Amino acid sequence: MASFFDAIDANKRNSLLLIIFLTVLVFVAISALSMMFDMGWAGFVLGAVIAIVYALFSYYMGDKALLALSGARPVSKEENPYLCNLVEGLALAAQIPAPKLYMVEDQAMNAFATGRDPQHAAIVVTRGLAEKMNRAELEGVIAHEMSHIGNFDIRYMLITVVMVGLIGFIGEIALRSFFWGGSGRRERGGGGLLIVLGLILAIITPIVAMLVKFAVSRQREYLADATAVKLTRYPDGLKSALTKIRDNYQPVKAATESTAPLYFADPIGKKLTGLFSTHPPIEDRIKRLGSF
Repeated sequence: MASFFDAIDANKRNSLLLIIFLTVLVFVAISALSMMFDMGWAGFVLGAVIAIVYALFSYYMGDKALLALSGARPVSKEENPYLCNLVEGLALAAQIPAPKLYMVEDQAMNAFATGRDPQHAAIVVTRGLAEKMNRAELEGVIAHEMSHIGNFDIRYMLITVVMVGLIGFIGEIALRSFFWGGSGRRERGGGGLLIVLGLILAIITPIVAMLVKFAVSRQREYLADATAVKLTRYPDGLKSALTKIRDNYQPVKAATESTAPLYFADPIGKKLTGLFSTHPPIEDRIKRLGSF
């Protein structure tokens, strides 16, 4: 039977495979766009350079953009020593640097972690989570987010968000180009098949990328729950937090389709299941915690 550490190692290997797969999809999407514009290798190289610059910028600045989009503000120890001490204690237990703490003024109960590694990480909690959870529940949620940091989930989710966003953007350009100016290019002859192939790739690649992102996001939530229990030694706290969110659900106003996979629980209330869900069902998470 696989151990807990085997699961973490498998998660890291799968993350690497995910990044490789999404990178291939990015270049496939760039190739599709180059085909549609009849630009050949020159178009592919130009698109690849632009994509690499965009990806690097987003990787180093993406967490700051996410914090700004979420309306998160820093929380000082003077303002909330209770919450800051809780974060510092769990960081010590996880043997990672204490992440910066932020708060979103929203009465929904939720949280997320972001950053590129444990040295450059932040945990964001909503006002509702901080005020409505008792200590054991709050500790369970913070430990869950701390696990995302310690397991390097934040790095891979940041890269995934960047890659999927890039693929979707390229696909959008290709589709708009096809409907607005595709007929003119088709009339030149010789490139019709390539244009159709490019259009098919432009449609398929964003869908595949989104499905991969959702699948990885769901599996990471289960692993983060297990790691949180390892940190707190008290699964009932996390179970109670999930139950309270389920029974008193409110969406997070600032959450979007792109940022939804980062949150502790589904922040937009779509209640989707299966391939298109960003989180495992809360009932399944509670059931799994019952085995600890």
